[in-house]
Amino acid sequence: MGHLRNIEDLLGFLLRRGWLIALCALIAVVLAALYAKARPDNYTAWASIEIQTAQVRVPVVGQPAEANQASGSAQLVQSLQHRLTTRQNLVTIIERHKLFSDLPAMSTEAKVTALRAAIRFDTVEVSGDPAYGQPTQVSAVVISTTFGDADNAARIANDLAQSVVDLSASGQLARARESYTFHSDRLAVLNTEIQAQEAKIISWRNTNAEMLPPVSATRREELTTIETDLRGLDRDLLLVDEERRRISTRETLRPTDRQRLRELDDQTTLIAGQQAALKTRAAGIEAGLAGVAVAERGLADLERDLGQIQRNFDQASDALAEADSQVRLAERQQGERFGILDRAITPEHPDGPRRKMFVAAGAIAGLLGGLILAFLLDLLRPVIRTSAQMERELGLRPIIALPEIHPTGHHKRAGASASG
Repeated sequence: MGHLRNIEDLLGFLLRRGWLIALCALIAVVLAALYAKARPDNYTAWASIEIQTAQVRVPVVGQPAEANQASGSAQLVQSLQHRLTTRQNLVTIIERHKLFSDLPAMSTEAKVTALRAAIRFDTVEVSGDPAYGQPTQVSAVVISTTFGDADNAARIANDLAQSVVDLSASGQLARARESYTFHSDRLAVLNTEIQAQEAKIISWRNTNAEMLPPVSATRREELTTIETDLRGLDRDLLLVDEERRRISTRETLRPTDRQRLRELDDQTTLIAGQQAALKTRAAGIEAGLAGVAVAERGLADLERDLGQIQRNFDQASDALAEADSQVRLAERQQGERFGILDRAITPEHPDGPRRKMFVAAGAIAGLLGGLILAFLLDLLRPVIRTSAQMERELGLRPIIALPEIHPTGHHKRAGASASG
């Protein structure tokens, strides 16, 4: 830091440039005080709204009642906040309370932006016990308005609070009716899909009747019977061949033997014909059963799709029943209700700007600026002021050190008389 190498140099620097640092701090304090005084006062008013729990709860299938209430309250508060801070609603508030009437040159968009920045919604949450499946619930809403006029701040806060109460009742009924209409339309669509899917299944069954139960099961039983009959014919043929071989091995064939051989030949021809007929029938049945796997898989896919549509239909039916209950509760005002717990009153004292904070910040900024300016002046004009600095900078030890002498007024007057 230039010549500031130790505490002695720093103290000398502060004593030498103290007037400049103090002057900068004084100027900064005066400017900060003027700026803080020129800023308008801000007043904040609060209005509290209590969320009253529903007298009759309609649980959502698959969710606990506490979770339904918590999610419904949070969603309703967010919806109301968005609706109240829309441009159209803010313009209505500005016109109703004649806000910014002292600023005729201010545009409508600037007024809306300023009013939106002055409004704040805070929710008061009640923590549940996670061990018992109790979620965090929204129990109240605090609307705060910060404005340059105390009366307007209170009027705006009360206006918004009353709008929350009014919109909560009408909004619940409108949302319940919209939900009922949505689920009713969805249920009708799903019913149409079920009918169309059932028609597809009937058409598939008619087209592939011979490859689907119960016809396919009858064909399989018939094929099993044919295979059993073929095995029985094979055994009969073996017996006939064995008898023919036994008769043929005799040395002398009697007329009865020859007659028996002719009967065995006829029997063999008959068995062969029966075998051929059964094999032809079996081949036909097997050819018909070749597409059974494809037909059954296609039918299974159609029935699976029908089952999924049916499950969606059941869920939509439960949701429609719930929506119908919500509509009835909203019409009777037995659902969640918003009530004004504490209306905003006109604040007596401003909460801003914090003038002392501005003055303190100006003083700190002035001190820092003065230190920087004084340090820069020392850097622009480096001077060796003490014997320690000369020994440190030049490596020379001075023999004598003359102190800095400031002439007094008496010496100045004596010098002037002598010259005269």
